[in-house]
Amino acid sequence: MSSKLHNAIKQFTPASSKSDRQIAKAISVALISSTKDPLRLEPTCNSDLNPQIIHLVLSNPRVPAQNCFCFFNFLKTNPSVAPQKPNIDAHITLALRLFKARKFREAKSVLNAVASDDNLRSSISEIASSAGKNSSEPRIVGKLFDMLFRVYADNKRFKEGLEVFEHMLSSGFEIDERSCLVYLIALKKFDQFESLFAFFNRMVEANVKITVYSVTTVIGGLCKRREVDKARILLDEMVAKGIKPNEFTYNTLIDAYIRIQDFDGVQEILSAMKKDGVGFNVTTYTLLIHGRCISGRVAEAQKLFEELHEKGGLTPDVHVYTVMINGYCKLGNVKQAFVLFDSLVERGLVPNVHTYGALIEGVCGAGQMGAAEILLKEMQSKGIDLNRVIFNTLMDGYCKQGMVGEARRLQAIMEGKGLEADVYVYNIIATGLCKAKQYDEAKKVLFSMMDKGVVPNTVTYTTLIDIYSKEGNLVEAKRIFREMLNRGEKPNEVTYNALIDGYCKKGNVKEAYQMRSEMQVKGLTPDVYTYTSLVHGECMHGKIDSAVELFNEMHGRLLAPNVVTYTALISGLSKEGRSDEAFRLYDEMTEAGLTPDDTVYSSLVGSLHGSKS
Repeated sequence: MSSKLHNAIKQFTPASSKSDRQIAKAISVALISSTKDPLRLEPTCNSDLNPQIIHLVLSNPRVPAQNCFCFFNFLKTNPSVAPQKPNIDAHITLALRLFKARKFREAKSVLNAVASDDNLRSSISEIASSAGKNSSEPRIVGKLFDMLFRVYADNKRFKEGLEVFEHMLSSGFEIDERSCLVYLIALKKFDQFESLFAFFNRMVEANVKITVYSVTTVIGGLCKRREVDKARILLDEMVAKGIKPNEFTYNTLIDAYIRIQDFDGVQEILSAMKKDGVGFNVTTYTLLIHGRCISGRVAEAQKLFEELHEKGGLTPDVHVYTVMINGYCKLGNVKQAFVLFDSLVERGLVPNVHTYGALIEGVCGAGQMGAAEILLKEMQSKGIDLNRVIFNTLMDGYCKQGMVGEARRLQAIMEGKGLEADVYVYNIIATGLCKAKQYDEAKKVLFSMMDKGVVPNTVTYTTLIDIYSKEGNLVEAKRIFREMLNRGEKPNEVTYNALIDGYCKKGNVKEAYQMRSEMQVKGLTPDVYTYTSLVHGECMHGKIDSAVELFNEMHGRLLAPNVVTYTALISGLSKEGRSDEAFRLYDEMTEAGLTPDDTVYSSLVGSLHGSKS
């Protein structure tokens, strides 16, 4: 057949006197007598198949739809045969033929080209006109529009998709709720929330059948926007209309309430599940365990974990184990986390990158970098590749142990794997260098980061401000602070505390108080570090009564003074010879469970020699 089709096309050149119908007939005859694989021919011919010829071939009912599809693809990939690729009419004609022949996958691929190719952009009226000319069967035309609605959604062509939906409504075509669900899911996936809610309301208005799946998708969109109360209202409205929520609906709301840490809301959903007779699945347990873990109630999480194991018909998966392991690691109970890890493996479950990530974070937090290396090697031996989060966790662990060189070695390995260092990596390295008092090197790291085009964040600016403040260069610290504001990065309590501490040590307590006032205006609350710096600043300049007043203010704000706060005030009181007050503070300090250092003892001894009592 290949040679037949090849000859049929080749004999009709642009100079041929044969009509379009004669050319189309010859090609059709070749296609009708073709095999299942008809188009293995070299495109050496110099024919010019125009749109009319292509249409006549594709619309010929005697040519099998599958052969038309092969011919169509041949034309699209061989411009020497058809310099003009098949137009919109050719696509619609073929799609209709394929739907009638129940070749749905092929029909979808043809319509996908309509949705994705800008050269084929056509109005819904043009498409409807072409469909009307090429099919007299409303059922087939309806299937074409239904599929076109779906592929527009898949290709993020939401405006065109909505036009198809409205055309189907106005023309009386049946609306498939599953197609509407495809459209809703695509809108949610691409964060088109306003359109998502508007389309759902349009479905309700148009009396399109609403199922639990559509409702759950919209509830998921509302929850993604943290509009959980609206999601709950929608749920209640749908229940009133007889739509029964399923596990996925309830789990979506449970997850949303946990994310905003509204545990009363979680309890309300659990009560609704019980009332509706909807049982927990593994995902429900996983979410509830996660909720307990993030709120520090790991013992309660363990009880739920055990309940899941005892529940008939439910099998714990790697995800629930990972959540529980992460909970114990966050609590600092790495030993119990490893017990769970061993249990996971014994059950035949395969730990994933998140499981190892949780364990690595746990051992790094405990300063056990040797254990982290062992886990790292085990991961790699199992073919689990390191992700950015694990690299960052390891680098942070090394830096906290003063092993900045190891962290930088890991950075080089990460970059060798094609993972470019981001702002978090540079911040981790810089913080590690600051901890080692290598301030110049830390500045070099951060400035080189900016030179590479990595955008600094609040932590970056705060680190630089802290360095300059510690160096006593408040002019540069304030310049960085202004740059931070100009670039839209919001300073936090740590940022202001760095400046306040710098001003206090520089003797400019007035400016320090102004910074405190500024942070309060911005809705930030002075913490124990803010007050400690101010107490220290007042004591350094002999204003002990002001320091005592600040110290008492801390108690009024329910802020517990730390060792540095007590040491600064005891030292200040001792220098003034106010030994009775200094010793009273010492007693208060020890009763609070704080351990005095040598500075406190030296100050107290000195106060006895210079007492003014």
